[in-house]
Amino acid sequence: MTTVDLTNCDREPIHIPGSVQPHGCMIVCDAEAVTIRRHSSNASAFLGLKEFELVGRRLEEVLGGPVVHEMRNALARSGVPSRAGLMPRYRLPSLDREFDISIHAFKGNAIIEFEKSVPAGPSSPLEFARTLVGRLSDVTTPAQLIKNAARLLRAVLQYDRVMIYQFAPDGSGKVVSEAKRPDLESFMGQHFPASDIPQQARQLYLLNPIRVVSDSSGERFPIMPVLDAAGEPLDLSYAHLRSVSPIHCEYLRNMGVSASMSVSIIVDGALWGLIACHHYSPRSLSMNRRIAAEIFGEFFALQLGALTQKQMLLAAERARDFLNGLLSSAAHVTDASGFLGQHLAAFRNLVESDGVGVWVNGEWRAEGSAPPAEFAGELAAFAGEVCEGRIWATTALAEALPAARAHAEQFAGLLAIPLSQIPRDYLFFFRRELVHMIEWGGDPNKTYASGPHGDRLTPRQSFAVWKETVAGHSKVWTPVERELAESARRTLIEVVLRQSELLADERNKAEIRQKMLNQELNHRVKNILALIKSIVAHPLAEGATIEAYVTSLKGRIEALAIAHDQAMRASGGGLLLDLINAEASPYRTSGGTITVRGPSVSLDARAFSVVALVIHELITNAAKYGALSVKTGELTVDWSVNAGGDCEIVWQERGGPPVTPPSRQGFGSILIGRSIPYDLGGRSDVSFEPQGITAKLCIPAKFVRWTEDAASPEEAPVPVKGKPGRPLDGKRVLLVEDQFIIAMDCEDMLATLGASQVEVCANVSEALSFLSRTAPDLAILDVNLGSETSEPIGNRLRELGVPFLFATGYDDLAILGVAEAATLRKPYNLAALEAALRRLPGVV
Repeated sequence: MTTVDLTNCDREPIHIPGSVQPHGCMIVCDAEAVTIRRHSSNASAFLGLKEFELVGRRLEEVLGGPVVHEMRNALARSGVPSRAGLMPRYRLPSLDREFDISIHAFKGNAIIEFEKSVPAGPSSPLEFARTLVGRLSDVTTPAQLIKNAARLLRAVLQYDRVMIYQFAPDGSGKVVSEAKRPDLESFMGQHFPASDIPQQARQLYLLNPIRVVSDSSGERFPIMPVLDAAGEPLDLSYAHLRSVSPIHCEYLRNMGVSASMSVSIIVDGALWGLIACHHYSPRSLSMNRRIAAEIFGEFFALQLGALTQKQMLLAAERARDFLNGLLSSAAHVTDASGFLGQHLAAFRNLVESDGVGVWVNGEWRAEGSAPPAEFAGELAAFAGEVCEGRIWATTALAEALPAARAHAEQFAGLLAIPLSQIPRDYLFFFRRELVHMIEWGGDPNKTYASGPHGDRLTPRQSFAVWKETVAGHSKVWTPVERELAESARRTLIEVVLRQSELLADERNKAEIRQKMLNQELNHRVKNILALIKSIVAHPLAEGATIEAYVTSLKGRIEALAIAHDQAMRASGGGLLLDLINAEASPYRTSGGTITVRGPSVSLDARAFSVVALVIHELITNAAKYGALSVKTGELTVDWSVNAGGDCEIVWQERGGPPVTPPSRQGFGSILIGRSIPYDLGGRSDVSFEPQGITAKLCIPAKFVRWTEDAASPEEAPVPVKGKPGRPLDGKRVLLVEDQFIIAMDCEDMLATLGASQVEVCANVSEALSFLSRTAPDLAILDVNLGSETSEPIGNRLRELGVPFLFATGYDDLAILGVAEAATLRKPYNLAALEAALRRLPGVV
């Protein structure tokens, strides 16, 4: 047998380890779960079975008929190996305890995994998943999503460290987000080579999106027999109990990590990265929490893909505005080199770069980290050889043009944009060597223990290997950046063409412009198709005809088109009146009477699209079955502002056919009832009264802007008294809170009030450990921390002279021994927190 070490670990057959982890056992049967073929060596002891020799016996004889019946049902439900059938907290008759059981079929085997149930926690993973998903549903950027996800998962799953790890195109990776215990070294921003997660491991992460290591030093229980009658080992690609590579376990042990969990982040079918959790003592995650983590990983990937696409669209829109403005200002330009040289700094905002230069008519102009003029001619000549009328990019120019090594300090990567059809004029973007841009997140002198395979198996040595690998290379030019560069090429060709209009044939110029317009049209059509993809993907409702589906689909796409048109006219939003009138216009002559009234109010882009779909569904239903389906019907739509500034819409139908509540909910009904609450945090109530439908919709104030004086004077907000400005500007705050939701909310409020740093601790020991290293400017302490109180922390803060507040839901603090202290009553909001801090001596 070949020994696996660092020279061949990329070929290690990790999907057939021949053993399982110690926190569970395994029984393997034929495809119909009738006869036992294999089992882990600990199966009898783990399950409390008297029989040791299990191979060849019927599963019903060993576990009992009712248990096996449920297992076969679970196997039938599983469908695919990656979605195992689950039996959480199932009590086996042979033992007076519960087990978490999962079963999946793969390669002709039914693989049954048993784990001991954890008594604590809810009976379903849905509460976990709902909490995780709900806290991230309103983020607006990928960076915010990535940052908050690590914090949230650590708070929910209670691992010592949670990181989000992103893969680069070359297989290397970077820690882009981290939440950890205060005493642990930070890995934030660190890079690791592709060999740290070999190709076969990345493939398994695509197949099986969640991986749990309960004990990196734990015993491995072999599968018996190792080979079947055909001489084949058991493929455990989809098994959660699959043993871990010895090299990976050594890597974890060298960091002091005893347990870990990873969740795959799969975007558009590709492995974007991992959510990696570390714990410094043995720990196995219950099935409920594991399922919740898996659901969260899928939601995170979908949200990340959507936000990334949105960011790309916004970047493309900004680029289009910049290039359109550039083209307009170049209408009468005769000196293209001078004109482009004046806008070089703005070009750096178009494509992320460290420097930019333009070579036009033999003249060189540059901005930022760019080569000197004496090298520009050689660079332009090289671009003429490789561009061939298209953009060309590299992360290591010196490998293609050795003369560039003399300027390695200025740049390593190059993106070249030809500005003419003949090799003559170019716009260049430059990027510095990637290693120069790295900052190590922790102590650069810290060392880790080495294993038998050498110093390589540590994060710091991995980082050194990565630096060796990428030396002389810049950050990769992404497809989006190349697309933006192509947009710039088309626009700048137009600038250069205008300079030479007197020398060019008018017909040739028209053909080139037509080609550019076709390319732009093609680009826009692709974006439009991407936007309607999610609507088209909705499955056909049970019992519905294809004609009804096509009609419904057409109407929804038209509603989005109306919303898009109105939003573009209003720079990202639109008037509610215009939206309703646009949706109602086809029915003003064919149906009943329509009355629309309310003060002038506009919705932002997010709310506009959501409300457009809801109004479309309501008016379509009214035209098919309600008040607008008969000549005598009446539809009234009123809206007004409430005391909180929300927009309240009342949709009322009368005079139509008698109304009865629907027996089932279709997609349209679900959209009306859930989209506004889920997407905007508002309300949506629909009443099916006999005389007609009444719908009450509430759009939160943050999504609306009243263009008339709709607010009542007595509801004007009362300003907070005290010194002007934010009371915590530049201050460091210690927050001690054992409820993660409250801690996250308070942390955000403190940041809003200007806090430069917020250190969150969940118990007394963590807080005292932090105070032994540094003293904050102030602290907020939850009084009751489970089985202990924060009184020792308050005593220590008094010794250090640090002002602090006790946050509590108790009415009488004397019973906790902290009556004589400044307090903040729970629950509290931003205004209450600010008022309490302003009253605290020494804060403002």
